Amino acid sequence: MTDRRTLWGIGCGVIAGALWGLVFLTPELAAGFTPLQLSAGRYVAYGVIAAVLIAPRWKQVCRQVDAKGWFALIRLSLLGNILYYICLAQAVQSGGVAMTTLIIGLLPVSVAVLGRHDNGSVPLQRLALPLALGIAGIVCTVWGNVGGTSGSLFSVVCAFGALIAWTLYAVDNSRWLSRLDTVSSQDWSLLTGLVTGALALSLAVPAFLLSPGTHSGAQWGGFAGLMAGVALLCSVIGNAFWNRAARLLPLTLMGQMILFETLFALLYGFLWEGRWPNLMEVTAIALLCASVLTCAVAHRRHGSA
Repeated sequence: MTDRRTLWGIGCGVIAGALWGLVFLTPELAAGFTPLQLSAGRYVAYGVIAAVLIAPRWKQVCRQVDAKGWFALIRLSLLGNILYYICLAQAVQSGGVAMTTLIIGLLPVSVAVLGRHDNGSVPLQRLALPLALGIAGIVCTVWGNVGGTSGSLFSVVCAFGALIAWTLYAVDNSRWLSRLDTVSSQDWSLLTGLVTGALALSLAVPAFLLSPGTHSGAQWGGFAGLMAGVALLCSVIGNAFWNRAARLLPLTLMGQMILFETLFALLYGFLWEGRWPNLMEVTAIALLCASVLTCAVAHRRHGSA
């Protein structure tokens, strides 16, 4: 049963990573819009979709969340959605997809370290090999995609800001999901969307009225469609798969699942650029995959010990 839960959890983590990898391309696809506009647009759309989906069961779900739960949803929405995406979008637009992806690729390390005392987690000494492989893969990614160039200090700070925000979100969200036995993973994701949408409305006025830009009607239409698509695929569906994985896997293994976001982000970047990965990039992908597999083996052995 434990092995089956682990496999299902890893599968959900892979799907979430495949969907979340799309967010790294979005700032490039909407390069004429500011990070604040991207965050406000994405999460207002997320809130609208979440409201429609949860409306039939609103009274039932609402009764299952107490005041502490609502405050947690506000904190998680700010950290894991609005602040994270503003930092990510700014880092991508000023420093590039590769630089941003490789820094945020440190998430498995940061989550494993922060969640090392949680129930079911594996001691850090058992994670030495997977963490070393993950770091080696990130080093290869830096070498292969950045080479001798570097982004501006501001873009690096923004990327690390996104890293810190999502590390705190991943740990806090997993802990809350482990406490809540009356709220499903899907409903928790939709509630997060509702709260995030409400917070994003406060960003909409400064984002779109104070910095309207000079966009045509077609560009605004494309922006609206892109935000709706990202909200549905990445926020609604991606978060639902992630929350399901969080209930099936211990926190340190959840941290390793974030590597799939990095892998898929790189894959989408290669497709966008219309090229095959070079030898260094293939090596990085192999190391990152080996990191996830060895981490899964470490958890399996720990569970049977």
